[in-house]
Amino acid sequence: MLRKSIGLLAGMLVTVAVYAAGAQLRTNHPDTYTVRRGDTLWDISAKFLSKPWLWPEIWQANPQVRNPHLIYPGDVLNLSFINGPHLTLQPSVHREGNAIPAIPLSQLKMFLKDMRVMNSNEVSSAPYVVGFEENQLRGTVGQNIYVRGLKAERGQRWAIVRPTHVFRGFDGKGSNGEDSDIAGHLLDSNVALVRSPWSEDFRNDGHYGRGDDLGVEVTVIGTAETLRGGDPSTLLLLDANREIRAGDRVMPLDGPAYDPYYYPHAPKTLPANGRVIAFADAMAAVGPHQVVALSVGKKDGVDNGTTFAIWQPGDRTFDDVAHDSWDRGTGKKVQLPDEYIGHVMVFRTFDRVSYGLVMDGLRPVKMGDKLRMPD
Repeated sequence: MLRKSIGLLAGMLVTVAVYAAGAQLRTNHPDTYTVRRGDTLWDISAKFLSKPWLWPEIWQANPQVRNPHLIYPGDVLNLSFINGPHLTLQPSVHREGNAIPAIPLSQLKMFLKDMRVMNSNEVSSAPYVVGFEENQLRGTVGQNIYVRGLKAERGQRWAIVRPTHVFRGFDGKGSNGEDSDIAGHLLDSNVALVRSPWSEDFRNDGHYGRGDDLGVEVTVIGTAETLRGGDPSTLLLLDANREIRAGDRVMPLDGPAYDPYYYPHAPKTLPANGRVIAFADAMAAVGPHQVVALSVGKKDGVDNGTTFAIWQPGDRTFDDVAHDSWDRGTGKKVQLPDEYIGHVMVFRTFDRVSYGLVMDGLRPVKMGDKLRMPD
């Protein structure tokens, strides 16, 4: 059936977009699918296509489905083969819940609301906590905190943020003589954040403070309200998910807006040296449905929905056979090929860094893995 549909498409000289989508139809795809609560655009597309990021192409070839973001639980999708593959939509009479998103944004609230990547100068020059009521060492909810450099009116609310990662790109050669990779490093949580810039925890690689600055990740850890102006200003700590420390920064409560609706799509051009540079909730590796930071952003043409293939760099191994030696590890090193790992879709972008969700994978994603075109 699949070969017949491909031949029919080519014979009728239909558009390249339809042909591409038809060529990627799963052999076991359903003829109809009823949208369920909790579905995402990626989930649904994976039921029809072997390459889910081609979903927009099959939508664009079928104007019956006017907007893929306006499908709801209870709607029925029909796949037919009249002059090529066509999706038609039968809207449900009683629609439930919200429109289907591209990925599960409800599970990514922390990265959409509470985390930002900013220019390091912007962070280091922001107003900062200098002290606490009754000369306490830490600030807790219900106490007054004192902030320097803040110009605010009484009653104005603010976010208390703490830097969590610094992202750098290293040029030149590493200690092993090989090209150094872009990397994201945790900030040392054991130092007081009173210095600017703050200390970076590079103890394992010796790259203290060097490299191209891609940005600093900050996390919202509390909110406060201005009681009195001045320098320092007096703020009431309204809530916090950890103790507030001297050196924590104060920023506007509402962070950059994000777009909840977008299409999965391949990048228009592949950014140079795109890498996985940090993990949200792991140390060594992550898998599907976990968040990673990528070394590409808006300035590289990356937007929400951009989908990359992840490839793991090949190892370098000794060729002792060609060297004709009985001593293991004395031959000339050979670079092994890169290996395909899976896909990542961007859901939040900043100037030079993005957050992405690992959508699928054959093996764990590691730090330094490369980004390529999804084809």
